[in-house]
Amino acid sequence: MSSDPNYQDYGFPTADPSHMHRHFMPLVFELAGDLAPGTRVLDVGCGNGYTCGEFLKRGCNVVGIDLSEQGIALARKTHPACRFELLAADDKVLDNLQEPPFDLVVSTEVVEHLYAPRAYARGCWQALKPGGRFICTTPYHGYWKNLALAVMGRWDAHADPLWDGGHIKLWSRAKLTHLMQETGFENIQFRGAGRLPWLWMTMVMSGDKSAK
Repeated sequence: MSSDPNYQDYGFPTADPSHMHRHFMPLVFELAGDLAPGTRVLDVGCGNGYTCGEFLKRGCNVVGIDLSEQGIALARKTHPACRFELLAADDKVLDNLQEPPFDLVVSTEVVEHLYAPRAYARGCWQALKPGGRFICTTPYHGYWKNLALAVMGRWDAHADPLWDGGHIKLWSRAKLTHLMQETGFENIQFRGAGRLPWLWMTMVMSGDKSAK
């Protein structure tokens, strides 16, 4: 059982990709660069393990964490070659896993669900070896997109406060950059995914941990 009393299980009925994976996965792999066999990858908020499976196909050694019991059960059944643990996305990730630091940490469509994004960002930073890379995706929010949602009367549907387990924080490029930089990430990169520029569905950002 989840130890977090505030956690509402997102729900993962199948091991299939979400409707968002086709938009962000090509950019995740673009930012991941060349993946040598045995590259160690941690997926923070892995859900049903689909993203982990995509890295496994590319010869990586993969660990995934999530608080969804349903998601972890599906992930373990679908991708037995990966390690999956029922753990929170916080600053105790590496200690709880008892693993050496990773080459790459990925986290897709997670940060918008978190009450404490700074603890999450610290955990991702600590889980990386020096010179490692963090890749994060989250729904894009910016002036033109927010204005379009308001003009079309779509704001309540888009940011539905009655969606249990839904989005509780809306991120712009500037705010996610701020979070990553204050955590210690360098070389911040941005990609927009889905729809027209400035009306993107989601954004993909990466940051590096200094090799020093």
